[in-house]
Amino acid sequence: MDWKNLSELKKTMTFGGVAVALALLAIVTAPRRTTPKDFVEAGEAFFPQFKDPTVATSLEVVSFDEATASAVPFKVILKDGKWSIPSHYDYPADGKERLAKTGASVIDIKKDDVRSDNVSDHAACGVVDPLDDKATSLQGRGTRVTLKGEGDNVLADFIIGKQVKDREGFRFVRVPGQKRVYAVRMNIDLSTKFGDWIESDLLLVNKDDVDQIVLKDYSVDERRGTLNQRDVVTLDKKDSKWAMNNLPGGQELDDSKLTTFLTSLDELSIVGIRPKPAGLTQSLEKSSYGLNMEDMQSLQGKGYYFTQNGQLFSNEGEMQARTKEGVIYTLRFGEIAYGTGMAVSAGLEDSSRTVQGPGENRYLFITTTFDAKTLQPPPPQAKNTDFMNKADSLFSDADRANKEIQNKYDEWKRTFDKGQQASQDLNKRFAKWYYVISQASFDKVHLTRKDFLKAKS
Repeated sequence: MDWKNLSELKKTMTFGGVAVALALLAIVTAPRRTTPKDFVEAGEAFFPQFKDPTVATSLEVVSFDEATASAVPFKVILKDGKWSIPSHYDYPADGKERLAKTGASVIDIKKDDVRSDNVSDHAACGVVDPLDDKATSLQGRGTRVTLKGEGDNVLADFIIGKQVKDREGFRFVRVPGQKRVYAVRMNIDLSTKFGDWIESDLLLVNKDDVDQIVLKDYSVDERRGTLNQRDVVTLDKKDSKWAMNNLPGGQELDDSKLTTFLTSLDELSIVGIRPKPAGLTQSLEKSSYGLNMEDMQSLQGKGYYFTQNGQLFSNEGEMQARTKEGVIYTLRFGEIAYGTGMAVSAGLEDSSRTVQGPGENRYLFITTTFDAKTLQPPPPQAKNTDFMNKADSLFSDADRANKEIQNKYDEWKRTFDKGQQASQDLNKRFAKWYYVISQASFDKVHLTRKDFLKAKS
């Protein structure tokens, strides 16, 4: 017998056996297309009973943070007739429209392609439930999306996994509690950013309506309890032209810089919120300050201090912006808020001033008042109002004159009432919260006199 040929034959058989084993392993473990009999479901809706997106009353999106080995939930709910974000102290959410769009997108997803019925494929497809405490691997976790209606009725519940290779717009999807994995075409906006679910216009002010800016440039010496008053800058608008008080010689107001400032004020947005103590909120809603020790500690922790005569000051000065309706916004710039993520948006981690790191932000304290002196003095009212009970065709000359007088007064009164009501509504909205703005936003609106000046032409 040719022992050399026999040895070569054995090697060939060994390599062949290994190749077959590897091929079988690949078939068993890799996400794959199934046989035609598995395509009975193809084209079916995932949740056929969910047909109306407006019936959804909550949306929960749970992702997984491998760095901390923990699930990260974000939820928006309808509570007492209002949309709110539970993870952020029930802060009001502008979520109805976004939630309806998400619901409509969920209704549209279909079981386009059955990919696997093996649990071993779940990690490779990225559809392991982020809430599964029994799963040992930290990798392969997907994003779980749950929509509910009245009475906590589950309308849709699914896990979104990785993108399907070579199929643009397709992702692996699995229903929790089921083994089967699908390839699904989907286009769903699942933002879990706090800023995407709230009213983006913080001040609700139009820059063209602002007719006065007052910048109070000061700082508070916390140890000595004194105020370092550096400057007060007043910018007034009259007939579309702005003017500055105490202009230095050889300098003039730079209109382009002022326009940029007003735009930044108009577009001011927040990155986080903190609730104020109930007592402080009630005092602010009433525009009076009756504060206890808890209120004072809360204020000081954010960089705000009351004087003995009841004046409120802040670490980094303040700014006032007045509108032509007579509403005066006061923005007080406080302490630095360190941290990132939920530490900034909700203060759920240590973000005290002693913590150093990236993502520096600023506390912002907002109040409003109504200044009736901004408006023209009230015109006289009609002394005779008999015209109110007559048809226009029966008006005498005196009636027409009296109506014109009354119309001017009524127009003034509407403007007065509008400004007063706007200030009350805004104060009620701002009273509950300390706001957190980004350092970039702080730098754009926390300006001094020199930031508005240029050399005279």
